[in-house]
Amino acid sequence: MPSLKEVRVRIASVKSTRQITSAMKMVAASKLRRAQNAIMTMRPYAAKLQEIMQNLSGSLDGSDEGIFGQDRGDNKVLLIPITSNRGLCGAFNANVIKETNHLLEGTYANQYKAGNVDFMCIGKKSADAFKKDGYNVVATHIDIFNDLSFEAVVEIAESLMADFAAKKYDKIILVYNQFKNAAVQILQTEQFLPVVPEETESEDGNVANYIFEPNKEDILEALVPKSIKVTLYKALLDSFAAEHGARMTAMHKATENADELVKELNLTYNKARQAAITKEILEIVGGAEALKG
Repeated sequence: MPSLKEVRVRIASVKSTRQITSAMKMVAASKLRRAQNAIMTMRPYAAKLQEIMQNLSGSLDGSDEGIFGQDRGDNKVLLIPITSNRGLCGAFNANVIKETNHLLEGTYANQYKAGNVDFMCIGKKSADAFKKDGYNVVATHIDIFNDLSFEAVVEIAESLMADFAAKKYDKIILVYNQFKNAAVQILQTEQFLPVVPEETESEDGNVANYIFEPNKEDILEALVPKSIKVTLYKALLDSFAAEHGARMTAMHKATENADELVKELNLTYNKARQAAITKEILEIVGGAEALKG
Protein backbone atom coordinates (compact mmCIF):
# COMPACT_ATOMS: atom_id res chain seq x y z
CA MET A 1 0.00 0.00 0.00
CA PRO A 2 1.42 3.46 -0.89
CA SER A 3 2.38 5.81 1.91
CA LEU A 4 0.06 8.58 3.10
CA LYS A 5 2.35 11.22 1.60
CA GLU A 6 2.31 9.55 -1.82
CA VAL A 7 -1.49 9.37 -1.83
CA ARG A 8 -1.80 13.03 -0.76
CA VAL A 9 0.51 14.11 -3.59
CA ARG A 10 -1.49 12.02 -6.07
CA ILE A 11 -4.79 13.54 -4.89
CA ALA A 12 -3.41 17.06 -5.26
CA SER A 13 -2.15 16.24 -8.76
CA VAL A 14 -5.49 14.81 -9.91
CA LYS A 15 -7.40 17.79 -8.48
CA SER A 16 -5.10 20.16 -10.36
CA THR A 17 -5.68 18.22 -13.59
CA ARG A 18 -9.43 18.28 -12.97
CA GLN A 19 -9.37 22.08 -12.71
CA ILE A 20 -7.60 22.28 -16.08
CA THR A 21 -9.98 19.90 -17.86
CA SER A 22 -13.00 21.64 -16.35
CA ALA A 23 -11.73 25.02 -17.55
CA MET A 24 -11.02 23.63 -21.03
CA LYS A 25 -14.52 22.19 -21.14
CA MET A 26 -16.06 25.60 -20.41
CA VAL A 27 -13.86 27.34 -23.00
CA ALA A 28 -14.77 24.73 -25.63
CA ALA A 29 -18.48 25.10 -24.78
CA SER A 30 -18.25 28.86 -25.25
CA LYS A 31 -16.48 28.52 -28.62
CA LEU A 32 -18.89 25.77 -29.67
CA ARG A 33 -21.90 28.06 -29.32
CA ARG A 34 -20.43 30.57 -31.74
CA ALA A 35 -19.22 27.91 -34.17
CA GLN A 36 -22.56 26.10 -34.06
CA ASN A 37 -24.46 29.29 -34.82
CA ALA A 38 -22.16 29.94 -37.79
CA ILE A 39 -22.61 26.51 -39.39
CA MET A 40 -26.36 26.37 -38.72
CA THR A 41 -26.74 29.76 -40.41
CA MET A 42 -24.63 28.71 -43.40
CA ARG A 43 -26.29 25.34 -44.11
CA PRO A 44 -29.66 26.60 -45.46
CA TYR A 45 -27.88 29.07 -47.76
CA ALA A 46 -25.45 26.42 -49.02
CA ALA A 47 -28.26 23.90 -49.53
CA LYS A 48 -30.38 26.34 -51.54
CA LEU A 49 -27.39 27.40 -53.63
CA GLN A 50 -26.61 23.76 -54.36
CA GLU A 51 -30.24 23.10 -55.26
CA ILE A 52 -30.27 25.98 -57.75
CA MET A 53 -27.02 24.82 -59.29
CA GLN A 54 -28.28 21.26 -59.65
CA ASN A 55 -31.47 22.49 -61.32
CA LEU A 56 -29.31 24.32 -63.81
CA SER A 57 -26.52 21.82 -64.43
CA GLY A 58 -28.76 18.75 -64.43
CA SER A 59 -30.47 19.87 -67.63
CA LEU A 60 -27.35 20.98 -69.53
CA ASP A 61 -25.57 18.87 -72.11
CA GLY A 62 -22.25 17.37 -71.06
CA SER A 63 -20.39 19.72 -73.40
CA ASP A 64 -21.89 22.73 -71.67
CA GLU A 65 -21.23 21.73 -68.08
CA GLY A 66 -18.23 24.08 -67.69
CA ILE A 67 -14.61 23.55 -66.78
CA PHE A 68 -15.39 22.76 -63.13
CA GLY A 69 -17.84 20.02 -64.06
CA GLN A 70 -15.58 18.13 -66.44
CA ASP A 71 -15.02 14.53 -65.43
CA ARG A 72 -11.45 13.73 -66.48
CA GLY A 73 -11.20 10.53 -64.47
CA ASP A 74 -8.98 10.32 -61.40
CA ASN A 75 -5.44 9.97 -62.69
CA LYS A 76 -4.13 12.87 -60.58
CA VAL A 77 -5.73 13.33 -57.16
CA LEU A 78 -5.47 15.95 -54.43
CA LEU A 79 -6.62 14.93 -50.95
CA ILE A 80 -7.53 17.65 -48.43
CA PRO A 81 -7.72 16.30 -44.85
CA ILE A 82 -9.21 18.92 -42.50
CA THR A 83 -8.18 18.60 -38.85
CA SER A 84 -7.59 20.91 -35.89
CA ASN A 85 -4.40 22.63 -34.78
CA ARG A 86 -4.57 21.20 -31.26
CA GLY A 87 -5.32 17.85 -29.68
CA LEU A 88 -7.30 16.89 -26.56
CA CYS A 89 -10.44 16.38 -28.64
CA GLY A 90 -10.85 12.62 -28.59
CA ALA A 91 -10.65 10.78 -31.91
CA PHE A 92 -11.51 13.91 -33.93
CA ASN A 93 -8.15 14.18 -35.72
CA ALA A 94 -7.33 10.47 -35.73
CA ASN A 95 -10.54 9.64 -37.62
CA VAL A 96 -9.72 12.07 -40.46
CA ILE A 97 -6.14 10.82 -40.75
CA LYS A 98 -7.28 7.19 -40.67
CA GLU A 99 -9.92 7.77 -43.37
CA THR A 100 -7.40 9.58 -45.58
CA ASN A 101 -4.97 6.67 -45.25
CA HIS A 102 -7.84 4.31 -46.07
CA LEU A 103 -8.42 6.21 -49.33
CA LEU A 104 -4.74 5.85 -50.18
CA GLU A 105 -4.77 2.12 -49.53
CA GLY A 106 -8.10 1.51 -51.27
CA THR A 107 -9.77 3.90 -53.71
CA TYR A 108 -6.60 5.68 -54.87
CA ALA A 109 -4.02 2.92 -54.29
CA ASN A 110 -2.97 2.80 -57.96
CA GLN A 111 -2.63 6.58 -58.19
CA TYR A 112 -0.58 6.63 -54.98
CA LYS A 113 1.79 3.92 -56.27
CA ALA A 114 2.24 5.96 -59.45
CA GLY A 115 3.05 9.09 -57.41
CA ASN A 116 -0.11 10.88 -58.52
CA VAL A 117 -1.60 11.70 -55.10
CA ASP A 118 -0.84 15.03 -53.41
CA PHE A 119 -1.99 16.48 -50.11
CA MET A 120 -3.19 19.89 -49.03
CA CYS A 121 -3.39 19.76 -45.24
CA ILE A 122 -5.73 22.12 -43.41
CA GLY A 123 -4.92 22.02 -39.70
CA LYS A 124 -1.61 21.36 -37.91
CA LYS A 125 -2.44 17.79 -36.90
CA SER A 126 -2.93 16.55 -40.45
CA ALA A 127 0.12 18.47 -41.68
CA ASP A 128 2.32 16.94 -38.99
CA ALA A 129 0.98 13.43 -39.58
CA PHE A 130 1.37 13.32 -43.36
CA LYS A 131 4.70 15.14 -43.47
CA LYS A 132 6.06 12.74 -40.88
CA ASP A 133 4.97 9.76 -42.99
CA GLY A 134 6.70 11.20 -46.05
CA TYR A 135 3.65 11.99 -48.20
CA ASN A 136 3.77 14.71 -50.84
CA VAL A 137 2.25 17.66 -48.97
CA VAL A 138 2.08 20.51 -51.51
CA ALA A 139 0.45 23.08 -49.20
CA THR A 140 -0.57 23.56 -45.58
CA HIS A 141 -3.05 25.97 -44.01
CA ILE A 142 -2.54 26.05 -40.26
CA ASP A 143 -3.63 29.59 -39.37
CA ILE A 144 -6.99 29.45 -41.16
CA PHE A 145 -8.89 28.55 -37.97
CA ASN A 146 -7.40 31.47 -36.02
CA ASP A 147 -9.76 33.79 -37.90
CA LEU A 148 -12.09 31.65 -40.01
CA SER A 149 -13.62 34.02 -42.55
CA PHE A 150 -15.16 33.60 -45.98
CA GLU A 151 -12.56 35.92 -47.49
CA ALA A 152 -9.70 33.70 -46.28
CA VAL A 153 -11.42 30.56 -47.56
CA VAL A 154 -12.05 32.17 -50.97
CA GLU A 155 -8.27 32.45 -51.51
CA ILE A 156 -7.81 28.72 -50.91
CA ALA A 157 -10.82 27.83 -53.08
CA GLU A 158 -9.63 30.00 -55.96
CA SER A 159 -6.20 28.35 -55.80
CA LEU A 160 -7.82 24.92 -55.98
CA MET A 161 -10.07 25.98 -58.84
CA ALA A 162 -7.06 27.32 -60.75
CA ASP A 163 -5.16 24.03 -60.26
CA PHE A 164 -8.16 22.04 -61.47
CA ALA A 165 -8.73 24.32 -64.48
CA ALA A 166 -5.04 23.99 -65.40
CA LYS A 167 -5.50 20.18 -65.26
CA LYS A 168 -2.96 19.86 -62.48
CA TYR A 169 -5.50 17.64 -60.71
CA ASP A 170 -8.34 15.54 -62.09
CA LYS A 171 -10.10 15.14 -58.77
CA ILE A 172 -10.02 16.99 -55.44
CA ILE A 173 -11.39 15.27 -52.34
CA LEU A 174 -12.25 16.72 -48.91
CA VAL A 175 -12.03 14.59 -45.75
CA TYR A 176 -13.50 16.22 -42.65
CA ASN A 177 -15.80 15.86 -39.66
CA GLN A 178 -19.33 17.15 -40.14
CA PHE A 179 -20.95 18.68 -37.07
CA LYS A 180 -24.15 16.99 -35.89
CA ASN A 181 -24.22 17.88 -32.20
CA ALA A 182 -21.78 18.36 -29.35
CA ALA A 183 -21.30 14.62 -28.89
CA VAL A 184 -21.52 13.39 -32.49
CA GLN A 185 -19.33 14.15 -35.50
CA ILE A 186 -19.95 12.47 -38.86
CA LEU A 187 -16.86 11.67 -40.91
CA GLN A 188 -17.31 12.90 -44.49
CA THR A 189 -15.45 12.12 -47.71
CA GLU A 190 -16.70 14.67 -50.23
CA GLN A 191 -15.74 15.33 -53.85
CA PHE A 192 -14.89 19.00 -54.07
CA LEU A 193 -13.98 19.08 -57.76
CA PRO A 194 -15.20 18.32 -60.33
CA VAL A 195 -18.69 19.46 -59.42
CA VAL A 196 -21.12 16.56 -59.79
CA PRO A 197 -24.47 17.65 -61.28
CA GLU A 198 -27.56 15.86 -60.07
CA GLU A 199 -30.92 15.81 -61.73
CA THR A 200 -33.65 17.36 -59.62
CA GLU A 201 -37.00 15.72 -60.05
CA SER A 202 -40.42 16.81 -58.96
CA GLU A 203 -42.67 14.61 -56.84
CA ASP A 204 -44.21 12.97 -59.92
CA GLY A 205 -40.77 11.93 -61.17
CA ASN A 206 -40.38 14.54 -63.94
CA VAL A 207 -37.24 16.61 -64.25
CA ALA A 208 -37.81 20.15 -62.98
CA ASN A 209 -38.10 22.68 -65.81
CA TYR A 210 -37.80 26.43 -65.26
CA ILE A 211 -37.56 29.55 -67.38
CA PHE A 212 -34.17 31.20 -66.80
CA GLU A 213 -33.19 34.74 -67.60
CA PRO A 214 -30.79 35.62 -69.18
CA ASN A 215 -30.03 31.91 -69.80
CA LYS A 216 -28.95 28.81 -67.94
CA GLU A 217 -25.40 28.81 -69.24
CA ASP A 218 -24.61 32.37 -68.12
CA ILE A 219 -26.20 31.86 -64.73
CA LEU A 220 -24.34 28.60 -64.24
CA GLU A 221 -21.03 30.20 -65.22
CA ALA A 222 -21.45 32.75 -62.43
CA LEU A 223 -23.02 30.36 -59.93
CA VAL A 224 -20.61 27.41 -60.04
CA PRO A 225 -17.51 29.27 -58.73
CA LYS A 226 -19.56 30.79 -55.92
CA SER A 227 -21.01 27.41 -55.02
CA ILE A 228 -17.53 25.86 -54.94
CA LYS A 229 -16.28 28.54 -52.55
CA VAL A 230 -19.33 28.12 -50.30
CA THR A 231 -18.82 24.34 -50.27
CA LEU A 232 -15.27 24.71 -48.92
CA TYR A 233 -16.34 27.35 -46.41
CA LYS A 234 -19.15 25.12 -45.14
CA ALA A 235 -16.76 22.17 -44.76
CA LEU A 236 -14.39 24.28 -42.68
CA LEU A 237 -17.24 25.63 -40.54
CA ASP A 238 -18.46 22.06 -40.01
CA SER A 239 -15.00 20.91 -38.98
CA PHE A 240 -14.51 23.92 -36.69
CA ALA A 241 -17.79 23.32 -34.85
CA ALA A 242 -17.17 19.57 -34.69
CA GLU A 243 -13.72 20.17 -33.18
CA HIS A 244 -15.09 22.21 -30.29
CA GLY A 245 -17.91 19.73 -29.75
CA ALA A 246 -15.41 16.86 -29.62
CA ARG A 247 -13.12 18.79 -27.25
CA MET A 248 -15.98 19.74 -24.94
CA THR A 249 -17.13 16.11 -24.79
CA ALA A 250 -13.58 14.83 -24.22
CA MET A 251 -12.89 17.34 -21.44
CA HIS A 252 -16.26 16.59 -19.83
CA LYS A 253 -15.38 12.90 -19.74
CA ALA A 254 -11.88 13.66 -18.46
CA THR A 255 -13.35 15.79 -15.64
CA GLU A 256 -15.75 12.99 -14.69
CA ASN A 257 -12.87 10.49 -14.66
CA ALA A 258 -10.85 12.84 -12.45
CA ASP A 259 -13.78 13.05 -10.01
CA GLU A 260 -13.97 9.26 -9.84
CA LEU A 261 -10.21 8.97 -9.36
CA VAL A 262 -10.24 11.52 -6.52
CA LYS A 263 -12.96 9.49 -4.77
CA GLU A 264 -10.91 6.30 -5.12
CA LEU A 265 -7.75 8.02 -3.89
CA ASN A 266 -9.57 9.53 -0.91
CA LEU A 267 -10.84 6.07 -0.02
CA THR A 268 -7.32 4.66 -0.34
CA TYR A 269 -5.96 7.50 1.79
CA ASN A 270 -8.56 6.95 4.53
CA LYS A 271 -7.87 3.20 4.56
CA ALA A 272 -4.12 3.79 4.81
CA ARG A 273 -4.62 6.38 7.55
CA GLN A 274 -6.95 4.07 9.49
CA ALA A 275 -4.46 1.21 9.16
CA ALA A 276 -1.67 3.44 10.50
CA ILE A 277 -3.80 4.54 13.45
CA THR A 278 -4.78 0.95 14.23
CA LYS A 279 -1.14 -0.12 14.08
CA GLU A 280 -0.14 2.64 16.53
CA ILE A 281 -2.92 1.67 18.94
CA LEU A 282 -1.83 -1.98 18.85
CA GLU A 283 1.75 -0.97 19.50
CA ILE A 284 0.67 1.16 22.49
CA VAL A 285 -1.51 -1.63 23.91
CA GLY A 286 1.26 -4.17 23.36
CA GLY A 287 3.73 -1.93 25.14
CA ALA A 288 1.38 -1.43 28.07
CA GLU A 289 0.81 -5.18 28.41
CA ALA A 290 4.56 -5.74 28.36
CA LEU A 291 5.05 -3.25 31.22
CA LYS A 292 2.39 -4.99 33.29
CA GLY A 293 4.17 -8.30 32.79
